Amino acid sequence: MTDAAPLVRMEGVTCVLGRQVVLADVHLDVEDGRFTGVVGPSGSGKTTLLRVLLGSVVPRSGRVVRRRGVRVAYVPQVETVDWSFPVTVAECVLMARTCGRVLPWASRDERAAVGRVLERLGLDGLTSRHIRELSGGQQQRVFLARALLAEPDLLLLDEPTSGVDVRTRHEILHLLDDLHHDGLSIVLTTHDLNGIAAHLPHVVCLNTEVLGEGAPRDVLTADVLERTYGGRMDVLEHAGMPVVLDRFHHHPHEVAAPRRASGA
Repeated sequence: MTDAAPLVRMEGVTCVLGRQVVLADVHLDVEDGRFTGVVGPSGSGKTTLLRVLLGSVVPRSGRVVRRRGVRVAYVPQVETVDWSFPVTVAECVLMARTCGRVLPWASRDERAAVGRVLERLGLDGLTSRHIRELSGGQQQRVFLARALLAEPDLLLLDEPTSGVDVRTRHEILHLLDDLHHDGLSIVLTTHDLNGIAAHLPHVVCLNTEVLGEGAPRDVLTADVLERTYGGRMDVLEHAGMPVVLDRFHHHPHEVAAPRRASGA
């Protein structure tokens, strides 16, 4: 048990984009060594929350306190990346180099560091391959490698398993779990309540405000999920973990409106 201050603390943070309140009075501590999943519907403020933690979005009110010297890295949604950009895997990862260098090319030590991180993520044989030629899982690991090259204390990931198959999703989750056990603090957003969130030690339910925070079995409950998603969900327990049935209750004689596909 440690009395050290959190890596990042959000105190009463409110963010406004245009005229829309995206985050409202959010209080959240990102503790050293914690692995957190943030869940909520599309438009609930998950990406904005990550950007506040990163420091790229400034709150309208409230404050964000970062531990002195904390290093934060961010992995965006792969759907937001221009995969036609003419770079190789190694060149993409090297973009994480610290600014202000005297020389424009990578040093021997930097190239060695890239090689080590690519090997750890199973990409060592793809160094010279163009990023557009990679599978979805490989593309995600390239941007994870770029983040890890900065040797962060806190890793932020926006929907890291979006658009990948079940096998790749599990591979990414196991990889992140290994990084966490090596001491890296991680916060990720996800729509996957069962495949990802139910397996994490710490979950935050967000819909503009924090509606629940804690262990999955304490947070992924019917009441909390109804307040988060706006509809009643069934929650069962299997092998000690909550299992969320992805359907909303409606009255027997009521015609359910078609559900729109949610965005990333």
